[in-house]
Amino acid sequence: MKKFAKKIFVLALALGAAAFFCLPAFSYMCKYKEDFYKLYHVHYQQYPDDCMENIYWLEQAVRADFANPLYARAKIQTKEEWEKYRNLFQMHLNLKLIEQHMRLARVYDKRAICFYDAPWKDEYLANLKKAKSCYEAGLYYWREARLWSEKASETKFRFLFLEDLTNWEDENKRIADAELDYKKILSRELTRVAAEIEKLEAMDRSY
Repeated sequence: MKKFAKKIFVLALALGAAAFFCLPAFSYMCKYKEDFYKLYHVHYQQYPDDCMENIYWLEQAVRADFANPLYARAKIQTKEEWEKYRNLFQMHLNLKLIEQHMRLARVYDKRAICFYDAPWKDEYLANLKKAKSCYEAGLYYWREARLWSEKASETKFRFLFLEDLTNWEDENKRIADAELDYKKILSRELTRVAAEIEKLEAMDRSY
């Protein structure tokens, strides 16, 4: 019952945030990617509920339409800039979803299983499986991020740089140059978690 009440509180908090950011005096509702992206935020100390809230807003942003170019997060003057902006935005959203899933995974990920963990075998197994699902979700978003990065790196955009979005441009270049490779990172984590799960399953709970 307490867990349910906590979830209700988090939902109310999220709805309150939406109302605060997206419902000013003229009752403008969250509708576009740019609106939902404004609700994404990272705390210095981020708890699981914060991650889940961010994942929710980022997923809403991924699915939403773009606002008119006049309201883009960068100055847009040509159709080519508008196309690249959309590709970069989708790439960036998927990268942020990977980060949030990895943050959430670290909450549940017991990075080293020892023989004296046997009495809590079931709890650790449940948590490691949650961490595993987070890392697996990250791989899905990485495939999406790569796809949008490839579109933003097409030949026609070779000499087009959106100066208002230097961090997104930098992310795109790092992906193109293979300096940023979440597949390698996430695959390594999944391999380790699988080994820890196997170790736990083989343990004698009565130790």
